[in-house]
Amino acid sequence: MAVKKSKKEFYVICQNIRSLFNVGSIFRTADAFGADRIYLTGITGRPPRKEISKVALGAEGYIHWEYHRQPARLIKALKKNGVRIVALEQVKNKSIDMRKWKPKFPMALILGYEPKGLPKSLIKLCDDVVEISMFGEKESLNVGVAFGVAANHIAGATFNILAQHPH
Repeated sequence: MAVKKSKKEFYVICQNIRSLFNVGSIFRTADAFGADRIYLTGITGRPPRKEISKVALGAEGYIHWEYHRQPARLIKALKKNGVRIVALEQVKNKSIDMRKWKPKFPMALILGYEPKGLPKSLIKLCDDVVEISMFGEKESLNVGVAFGVAANHIAGATFNILAQHPH
């Protein structure tokens, strides 16, 4: 696993994401917001799969990705290479409201599966735990949607996409 350090690097770790449609959504969104690589871990489905392709619309063909069965080993290796690990998860008395959080790079955002989220053992390995404030009756978002909100925050806070790509 080679980790380059030339720019503000943004990686995504998908841990045990059961829905292949969500995996496809994450590929497509990762492309839209400039993620450098996706790490698929645990039982997360991997390309080529028609369900992933249907939603990713080809992004799975050019976003760099790797599969790692054991996420803890991957996280430890990334941290050893200077990558900050950030969990997107609601953890009582530990999560930071995403609106108050400032991303630091290089970083990897780890997403957990629905409905249980990330296990405590992985959260302990994270440098930050961020959550999206909820104002409705539901306490969570679909993982693909949550990633979109987080990726938008990360990109908006650091890359200034609109200035780089005016329409």
